[in-house]
Amino acid sequence: MLAAALRVVILAVSLALDVFAVSVGVGIRGVARPAMVRIGLSFASAEVGMNLIGAAIGNVAGKAIGGVAAYIGFAALIGVGAFMIIEAVRGNDETSKLDLSRGSGLFLASLSISLDSLGIGFTIVYIGVPVALTLGAIALASVTATFLGLTFGKRFGAAVGASAGLLAGIVLILTGIAFAAGKYFHLE
Repeated sequence: MLAAALRVVILAVSLALDVFAVSVGVGIRGVARPAMVRIGLSFASAEVGMNLIGAAIGNVAGKAIGGVAAYIGFAALIGVGAFMIIEAVRGNDETSKLDLSRGSGLFLASLSISLDSLGIGFTIVYIGVPVALTLGAIALASVTATFLGLTFGKRFGAAVGASAGLLAGIVLILTGIAFAAGKYFHLE
C-alpha cells in the first residue's frame, strides 16, 4: 500500500509542476484572491477531467494520442505566451490583453496544462490505487500548485512593474519549451 501511495504522490506532484509554472506566468500580471480561487478550481478540474477522459479512452488509444496531446498543450502555452508578448510590445490597454484568469483565456490556459494529463489518464487505472483517491490527490496538488504559483508570480510581477505582461509571456513560452524538451528527451 505504501508503494501505491508513493506512486500517487509522485504522479500528483509531477502533474502539478506544469500547473505551478503556468500559474507563475499568470500571476506575474497580478491576480486578485477571487481569481486565484477560480483559476485553482479551473486548473484542478481540467487536470482531473483529462485524467478521467484518458482513463475512459483506455490504454490502446493512449499509445497513439498520449504523446501528441502533451505536445499540443506545450504548443498552446507557447502560443499564449507569444500573444501576451505581442500585446505587451504593442502597448495595448488592459482591456485588450488576453486575461488568463477568466473566460477564453482561462479555458486556453487550463487546456494547455491539462493535455498531458490525457496521456496519464490512460494508465491511471493501472497504478494499483483507487481512481477516486488518485484523482483527489491530483486535484489537491493542482490547487496547491496554482495558489503557490500565483502568489509567487504576483510578488515577482509587482517587482518588475510595467514589464509584467512581457515577462509573463516569456515565462509561458519558456515553460512550454522546457516541458516539450523534457518530454522529448525523456526527462519528465
